[in-house]
Amino acid sequence: MSNPDELLVAISAAVESERSNQMSLTVVVGGAVITGRLAPEAVWRERVAEVLKDSDRLGPFAGVFGPDPRGSRPGRGEAPTHLHFHLARILQGSLGIPETGGMYRVAIKDVSAWSVGDLSYSDR
Repeated sequence: MSNPDELLVAISAAVESERSNQMSLTVVVGGAVITGRLAPEAVWRERVAEVLKDSDRLGPFAGVFGPDPRGSRPGRGEAPTHLHFHLARILQGSLGIPETGGMYRVAIKDVSAWSVGDLSYSDR
């Protein structure tokens, strides 16, 4: 979307302000379907940093995801620009990749469609 959807921006702002990770959302970005729960950016960055810190090869990158020196994002009065998914999957056919869920950051302006809720497939 060249102009980010105001409802999607409002959902992201509510997640940021409440510091909650209970909002499930499904988005279409570049033809890919991503489904999962939103997290506030600060929480998302902290979790990514923890995962990286435990890796021998990727540990040095953990600091990039540490606390933002400007404080929590977005700044006061600024609308969120990204969605921060955790426990998320890219839906491919009848599979969700990764099966256990991953951490994804999606630019709101790139979302072409979205729905409230976490989609899942069943072979039944």
